[in-house]
Amino acid sequence: MEDLQSHEQLNRSMKRRHLFMLSLGGVIGTGLFLNAGYTINQAGAGGALLGYLVGGLILYMVMVCLGELAVHMPVTGSFQKYASKYIGPSAGFSLGWMYFVGSAATAGVEFTAAGILMKHWFPHVPIWVWCAVFIALLFTLNALTTRGFAEAEYWFAGIKVVAVIAFIFIGIAGIFGFVSFSDRPTPFLENLAPTGLFPAGIAIVFVTMMNVIFSYQGSELIGIAAGESENPEKNIPRAIRNVLFRIIVFYLASIMILSAIFPSSELGLLESPFVTLMTIAGVPYAADIMNFIILTAILSVGNSCLYASTRLLWAMAHDGMAPKLFGKLSKRKVPLNALLFTISFSLLSLLTSFIAADTVFVLLMSIAGISVTISWMGIALSQYMFRRKFIKAGGRVEDLQYKVPFYPFVPLFCLGFCLLILVFLAFDPTQRIGLFYGIGFLIACIVFYKFKLAKKVELSKNMDSSKENSM
Repeated sequence: MEDLQSHEQLNRSMKRRHLFMLSLGGVIGTGLFLNAGYTINQAGAGGALLGYLVGGLILYMVMVCLGELAVHMPVTGSFQKYASKYIGPSAGFSLGWMYFVGSAATAGVEFTAAGILMKHWFPHVPIWVWCAVFIALLFTLNALTTRGFAEAEYWFAGIKVVAVIAFIFIGIAGIFGFVSFSDRPTPFLENLAPTGLFPAGIAIVFVTMMNVIFSYQGSELIGIAAGESENPEKNIPRAIRNVLFRIIVFYLASIMILSAIFPSSELGLLESPFVTLMTIAGVPYAADIMNFIILTAILSVGNSCLYASTRLLWAMAHDGMAPKLFGKLSKRKVPLNALLFTISFSLLSLLTSFIAADTVFVLLMSIAGISVTISWMGIALSQYMFRRKFIKAGGRVEDLQYKVPFYPFVPLFCLGFCLLILVFLAFDPTQRIGLFYGIGFLIACIVFYKFKLAKKVELSKNMDSSKENSM
């Protein structure tokens, strides 16, 4: 079999604008368009704002930790590689496979959701037909070149950003009476009265934090794409700074507008408050426009999930943590075998949503949710361990091109916040099973690596080192 180490590497064809939109588009999706209203309904306007602020703080800590690592070592697979190198191989193996399963399963769910949305325009066409169309489309985009994927994600993300900006302007105009709402008086700021900010108390904020984390997930794609981006030492820090600011502004502004216009009790009943707001504001074809935007958001998430899963699988194959055939590249420098396996896994998760929704599907989606929080913890711990080892080896912090501020408080606080979120899940009956499934899968991965794979990986590394020394 061909030695993976001698195989050509991925192309660095992703430009700064691609990197920026990749991460921005990854977090502006169904979490904002569909779940923001639910979060306000559960936690109140003040609780939602506090939750998204705390989530933004955690996101900031994760991003700067990832930025220091990605600029110092811009490799495909990023946080899985960093966990293997700075925490331990079993941590990298577990983190990589957890993220792969969660991301690939999410892609399958997005295909189903896209098919359901198409019923709005084509009610008589079976959902599976549209699922097949979108699977073929995204597979083609990912199989051609990395540039093809990046361009598609750039435009997907662009549509979403324009939609959010338009929503913010229309919402502000409606709040202060510059745009009239068809079925209600001008709200001004009455719904933001102090008595209604925390209707269920402060504690509920921590329970709904998992919804917030779901909304912000995707920011870590900057790290996964680092190995295929041009000038990562310049583009990654810029992308992190720009994306972080815009994400927090977009989310907080949207939450404020929704809370000002709709009572929190009403938001829980709306399928998408964005659609409702556009409709009552008199925007022509509001339902069709927002349905199209949500469709692009779903396809964007599916596109990103396919990319992330494929690159992680490719990176793990090079470390002996996945079958070697997934480490092969096509003539277009795309890990085609890894992409085919990811698509197959996504199809499997898609089928379970119809065949075994109460067993396998619940397991996969539980892992998908918990894997994000655990991945963020892995990024923070990797940066903490990296900085310690870097200084111990004689390195100077001044020599790092991108540095985490207030070290070690930032990575340690990040770990603490994420751990606190997981602890609170154990007290929520509706989310407890997801926590148990996710932690159970993590433990299973660690045990499997320790007893089945550790010696094989170590032997492979020793053989590679011997080959390099003999050259």
